[in-house]
Amino acid sequence: MSYITIRSIQIFLICGLLLPFVSVQASESKPYGMPRTHVLPIQESGTDRQYELYVKLPEDYAENTDTKYPVIYTTDAEVHMDMLSGATEFLMPKVILVGISYQKNHALADERANASRFRDYSVTAFNNAEAQARFQGGQASNHLSFIRDEIIPYIEENYRTDPAERTYFGYSLGATFGAYVLLAQPDTFRHYILGSPAFGTTGLPYIDELEAKTAIRQHEMNVSVFVSLGGLEAEQLEKVEHFITVLRRRNQPDMSLTGLEIIENSDHGTAFPETVIRGVRWVLQLNSE
Repeated sequence: MSYITIRSIQIFLICGLLLPFVSVQASESKPYGMPRTHVLPIQESGTDRQYELYVKLPEDYAENTDTKYPVIYTTDAEVHMDMLSGATEFLMPKVILVGISYQKNHALADERANASRFRDYSVTAFNNAEAQARFQGGQASNHLSFIRDEIIPYIEENYRTDPAERTYFGYSLGATFGAYVLLAQPDTFRHYILGSPAFGTTGLPYIDELEAKTAIRQHEMNVSVFVSLGGLEAEQLEKVEHFITVLRRRNQPDMSLTGLEIIENSDHGTAFPETVIRGVRWVLQLNSE
């Protein structure tokens, strides 16, 4: 028997012996979990709406038992937590992340996991009757109450947080929701990161009117606001610039506004990672000051 034939048989036998091992390893695979992160179920009071909170703790949380940490809250948690986790791990490691999930038992969840965001983050009903019947838009006020009355108190009762350093991160429709929170109940958060707000056709007029109404009773807005937009989002530029103008109408010394941060050469999708990095760096700078 030739050397080549013998060598081929040896390789065949080795491969045959390895196959069961490879098969066992594959069958034992499991999902990867974000380190130091807890998934906590929470149900909105008065409804059957079930959500989850994704809470990521700093690496030194267990050791520094006297330390209170700033918190970054985010909607669209299933999409945002990975990027926020990576950015804060390097830029702002001493922070607690809290991601608020979509409604888990939504009637459309099997078909569209993020279906509840169109109801929870939108400030007005949809013009399209079919879309409105399907997604029930315009319930941002309900979701804000859920966050203020249940989520934030739960986090602050169970984790060592600094209530004076709460940050909200929202992107797209989540940023529209953040704009609503900023004007409706500004003390919900200390810092607001609003990336590429998706105001649609009715969202911005509503925000404009809301500012005029709330200005009468809000004499202090001790908040800092970061607003960004992709440089290629030309169709949104006029709306977002008008939103900046609406905020500047307050002309209050205790409200800090960065102006409009343009993410060059980026569209609505590609502006997201840079918005996370710039936003986290901005919050870190504010905390340092």
